[in-house]
Amino acid sequence: MGVVKTLLRFFSYLFHSILALFLVAVSGLTLVSGGQNLHLGMLPWTGSTLTMVVFFGSIFGLLTLLLAIRGRFRALFFLWSLGVVVLMAKGYIFSGYHLGPGEARIAGYLMLAAFVALLGAWFQMWRKVDRAARY
Repeated sequence: MGVVKTLLRFFSYLFHSILALFLVAVSGLTLVSGGQNLHLGMLPWTGSTLTMVVFFGSIFGLLTLLLAIRGRFRALFFLWSLGVVVLMAKGYIFSGYHLGPGEARIAGYLMLAAFVALLGAWFQMWRKVDRAARY
């Protein structure tokens, strides 16, 4: 069981690092180009508010990821992961957002990956950290 928990933890770190870096890049480019061009219909925000929420939210996600890897404030990383799953479910399933052709499969894979990453974030919260090896 320890190997499965370790693999889930690693997948969680990998998934959320890719997601957060992608969101920082997209929202950062939008900020540089004027801040009004980002359109993510599955999220509840629009315009410059969407750009700012995505940018600072993804920075927060990267920060919680780095802290969790170092063994500090691991509950924040779990909350970030939970927020990602909730926003995906709310945006793709429980909103008026309409998926285009072929988009449903991609959204399903993303939501499945986010849920698996949530499991990894849960397991990382309870892992033992060797304090002597960290310094």
